[in-house]
Amino acid sequence: MIPDFEFERGAAARGFRTIAGVDEVGRGPLAGPVTAAAVVFTEGQIPEGLNDSKKLTARARERLYDEIMSVAVVCVAHATVEEIEEHNILRASHLAMTRALAGLACVADYALIDGNMLPRDLSLPAQPVVKGDARCLSISAASIVAKTVRDNLMVDLAQQHPGYGWETNMGYGSKSHMAALRDLGVTPHHRRLFKPVHNILYQANLLTD
Repeated sequence: MIPDFEFERGAAARGFRTIAGVDEVGRGPLAGPVTAAAVVFTEGQIPEGLNDSKKLTARARERLYDEIMSVAVVCVAHATVEEIEEHNILRASHLAMTRALAGLACVADYALIDGNMLPRDLSLPAQPVVKGDARCLSISAASIVAKTVRDNLMVDLAQQHPGYGWETNMGYGSKSHMAALRDLGVTPHHRRLFKPVHNILYQANLLTD
């Protein structure tokens, strides 16, 4: 499956002029924010090789990120660990998506949202696109931008909190990350309501009680 521009063309045929693709990354990790991107392309100015960010190498993502940023209108937004814990990961993901749309330098009048559900706070017409990052060019670009930004953020956080391997596992619950959680404890960037982190905190409380 290769993404194409048919979703955007379909929205344009219905009279919409500024169509943004939106995707998020970072719902599964045990640490770090969830990150979303919104991307608006002009047809005829779309980089070649776009695809679901998970299907691309890091080098390909970095190259495509630079190309996307040079030709598209882009906004990246986050929802913090505190917001993930206050709401839940789905709601926080949607919060990051609506922030990315709101932050665009142009005003989008239609959104193509990856997944099967629309954020409830959207203020514009939108369409959910299941597996959108593999089917829709604007969403593919959003997935690449969001993953590149979040990965770089986790590399920066890894320098502040060495030992957890965030520079390679990006906050996901790898074997080495789980071992570091047990040995080094929980940082402020860990999602304390996620079960593996919660269980370690619970065990630590049992030992100190």
